[in-house]
Amino acid sequence: MNSMSRTHFSDDCNPCKKEEKHCTTVVKCGSPSSTTIPAATVAGTTFTVTSLTLDTSKLCDPTVKLEFASNIVAAVAFTGTINFQVFKICRGQLTPVPVGPAWTLSETALLFAETFSFFICDCNFCYDECCTYTVVATVTSAVTVGTLAINNATLGAVAASGTGGCC
Repeated sequence: MNSMSRTHFSDDCNPCKKEEKHCTTVVKCGSPSSTTIPAATVAGTTFTVTSLTLDTSKLCDPTVKLEFASNIVAAVAFTGTINFQVFKICRGQLTPVPVGPAWTLSETALLFAETFSFFICDCNFCYDECCTYTVVATVTSAVTVGTLAINNATLGAVAASGTGGCC
């Protein structure tokens, strides 16, 4: 039997005891959203930027690559530092868990428009579940000056079976 046959592919899932399910790859894109950070926002203030729910119940030993992209626009002079971080919450969890490091945007400019993007991998996965990933922006400078718009913020995910470990 050739190595690409369905039977061989299903056998690869046996260690996960998912023989009755099909091992696949899941690709999902969240809906674009926008958030505005107003002037005089104090440190520690958080904003939910975008989110995505991903069902990995048909995957064995999944690894998930998450990609965040946005357009950052300051129409009025902006000064401030914002941390972006992905959090995950799965069924049965009471609090979200951070996934990967925080990504920092620090600006002091009259007017600007730029893209801001990053990707991370999640290899510590809750099996047989739907998990919601949320990108949260946290103001880390003492106080922001000016208004910052985070436009067309999207979170996309590619999840694959049997990657045999982590990213």
